[in-house]
Amino acid sequence: MSDTRGPLQDVRVVDLTDERGIYGAKLLADLGADVVRPEPPEGDALRRRGPHLEDAPDGPTSLWHAFFASSRRFLSVDLDSEAGNAQLDALIDRAHVVLCCTGAFGAEQERLDAALSRRPELVVVEVSSFGKEGPWRDYLAPHIVAGALGGAVAPTGDADTPPLNAFGELHFMMSGVYVAIAALGALHLARVRKIGQRVHVPVHECIASGLEQVLMWYWYHDRLPMAKGPVLERRGGLHWTNAFQTMRGRDGCVFVTPAPNRDAQLAWLIEEDAAGDLWDPKYQDPANRETFTLAVMQRLREWVATRDVEPLFKEGQARGLAYGQVVPVEGVADNPHLAAREWWTDYLPTVRGPGAPYAFSDTPWEIGPYGDVGADTEAVLSEIGWTESQ
Repeated sequence: MSDTRGPLQDVRVVDLTDERGIYGAKLLADLGADVVRPEPPEGDALRRRGPHLEDAPDGPTSLWHAFFASSRRFLSVDLDSEAGNAQLDALIDRAHVVLCCTGAFGAEQERLDAALSRRPELVVVEVSSFGKEGPWRDYLAPHIVAGALGGAVAPTGDADTPPLNAFGELHFMMSGVYVAIAALGALHLARVRKIGQRVHVPVHECIASGLEQVLMWYWYHDRLPMAKGPVLERRGGLHWTNAFQTMRGRDGCVFVTPAPNRDAQLAWLIEEDAAGDLWDPKYQDPANRETFTLAVMQRLREWVATRDVEPLFKEGQARGLAYGQVVPVEGVADNPHLAAREWWTDYLPTVRGPGAPYAFSDTPWEIGPYGDVGADTEAVLSEIGWTESQ
């Protein structure tokens, strides 16, 4: 078990998730919970997901798996054998929380039903693509399908391009966050009232819940002067209010908005002799608010095109404006702010990765050990009291 001071250090979790819920298990594991991930003797199928570490020494090579399965212990268990099934059942009987995904290794409904029958205080969080009910309950949904049917793909891309799949596995990371939240909420009730819960987390509903202004636009488009219809158009880097946009400078791109201080932005444009007619009294009429916003953004586009991005970003921030330099992935890796906060952490030998997404004052976040197939089998079997004679 990881020598951690995390806030969940006394919580035992069994991780029977696939890619739809594994990020939730990581969040709990990195908070200090003792998370055990059972896997077949040949190894977790997710260990084969790329990208892989090239020229790696003996041991794990999947960078994807090293991140999402970090801070965990690994139990090799043969579910084709009676002994293997008994081992997994004994592990679950010792746990406070079971996280599982429909169809994942070891996550059979009969097993979960029996475990809850034996231990009513157990918390089980089940992840499925579309839930147990409804016409889509048996549909398959890899990441891009989940995003498309959840509504998150449609508004991406620009007006003249197809929709875009979210970078990485953002939709499944969203469902993973809900898994962690559900587990913590149910665990709290179990501790206070000694009552377990069976929580269901459909990926489809997690994605739909994050659509924010897309659904608001659909329901209230008749109140929005800029709306051309009930469906929010694909707009690239342009926010639905038209007042937030990614613009191209001389040497890159920068996110620009006159919010939250429009007067400061206008003053800056005046200093640069780039304001044009923005002080025309007609723009003070509330009826012309949308026209004014479009005029401001057009002036900004013309002005930003004459500027270098990094100094523009820094000066905008100094003036209290929410400018943001657009950086590529390698720029994030070399970000001086993250480096100053010592945010990066080791996942595999010679490989660094993202650090804590949160900060606790008294129980600092830290990454736990990560091992090869069945690395912790002997220790886990000893803890559940399993002997060779069994």
